[in-house]
Amino acid sequence: MTWAHPEGWLSQALHPSLTVIVITIAIALAVPLFLHFVLFRSSSSRTLPSFLIVGPSGAGKTSLLTLFERGSPATTHTSQTPLTVEAALPVTTTAASNRYRSSHDPSSKEHKIFLLVDTPGHGKLRHHAFENITSPQHLKGIVFLVDAANLSTGAGGPTDAGLREAAEYLHDILLMLQKRAMGTKKVPEMPLLIAANKQDLFTALPAPLVKAALEAEITKVRESRSKGLLDSGIGMGDSDMAEEKEWLGEGGEGKFEFAQMEDVGVSVTIAGGSVLGGEGPEVGKWWDWIAESL
Repeated sequence: MTWAHPEGWLSQALHPSLTVIVITIAIALAVPLFLHFVLFRSSSSRTLPSFLIVGPSGAGKTSLLTLFERGSPATTHTSQTPLTVEAALPVTTTAASNRYRSSHDPSSKEHKIFLLVDTPGHGKLRHHAFENITSPQHLKGIVFLVDAANLSTGAGGPTDAGLREAAEYLHDILLMLQKRAMGTKKVPEMPLLIAANKQDLFTALPAPLVKAALEAEITKVRESRSKGLLDSGIGMGDSDMAEEKEWLGEGGEGKFEFAQMEDVGVSVTIAGGSVLGGEGPEVGKWWDWIAESL
């Protein structure tokens, strides 16, 4: 039986029978549904890159979160639980992954969307931040926000306490990142931004002095922690690797510098800015850092 015969399959397929019509309608409906539920849903459910915002209480973390999300900071209160929002780079800022893409490439816009995770700064609630570091979900970087007006060293005054608190918290985060990098499983590099907030205030330290103050105070924290470990006998085994995991930086001795963290894949950047400036927010350097990390 040839294809041109009245009973042939091609003739039957082109014949306006009820079976042919039903099959055609089913195919016409099934193909778009397949493309939508299988291809579109699978691509849209891809987890977005995220950035973790940490720092002591009162540094302005939640205000920064709302600023990045809405374009303007909102009135906030002390956070008790983590908060995750979706944000996008400003149209004037280009992500590093899009730098060499054509402006007409629609896929270039996909990488501008990211998640911001705000964590409480109170000492008893910092485990939320630590959990996000030990079990990151597409974590691209960490923003450590500090109140630059609360870091000036004095003669035992309240600013000493602010500097000590910030240094201890930052020490713990850096030590956690060091342990994570020196584990058995290879992990990607982790950039960390120290965002010196409230630069609009007269008493705020500029970014270079924030860097020097934190390095000097972390040196003191590391010395006291190392002494405590030696007194308790922790880290005194035969393995040098075990000691390095317990002591931040180069063996816990000498002056600590953020540059030491590059050996474990942690690049530290310090940049000043202001979330609630008198003349408006000044966070351009922070946006640039996020763009470089995307």
